Amino acid sequence: MTSSANISANIAAVQRFWQGFNAHKLDIWDEVCAGDFINHDPGLPTPDANLVTIKQMIAQLMFGAFPDMQAIEQDLIVDGDKVVTRRILRGTHQGAFMGVAPTGKTVNVGGVWLSHLSNGKIKEQWVYFDALGLLHQVGAKP
Repeated sequence: MTSSANISANIAAVQRFWQGFNAHKLDIWDEVCAGDFINHDPGLPTPDANLVTIKQMIAQLMFGAFPDMQAIEQDLIVDGDKVVTRRILRGTHQGAFMGVAPTGKTVNVGGVWLSHLSNGKIKEQWVYFDALGLLHQVGAKP
């Protein structure tokens, strides 16, 4: 059974993770992710990448193309050592993205992130993100 203190710590870790994303300061993730953190994201070129690789890919792929990218929380659900967030990612396409030149379009893309925590750290995360919707919004032809 997970105590209310553990649940509060888990929520705080996930919220801090997203604060780092929204501030584009991904080194904050080092504070809240376990050293052996695993990210399951079929939308990244390297699924199941480690934290260092993930931070590099997010900085290049997302923040390079969408320098004003923000993640707006829609829902946060907790079940013991798991925290689920549903978010809308919003940003302006100002840099090349997946071979598509900047369009200046604002994109809105939904996703769900399921985080498994241990000792107040995110140990593993599964990402369900509408990558196809993002490609359509910037005019890419997948």
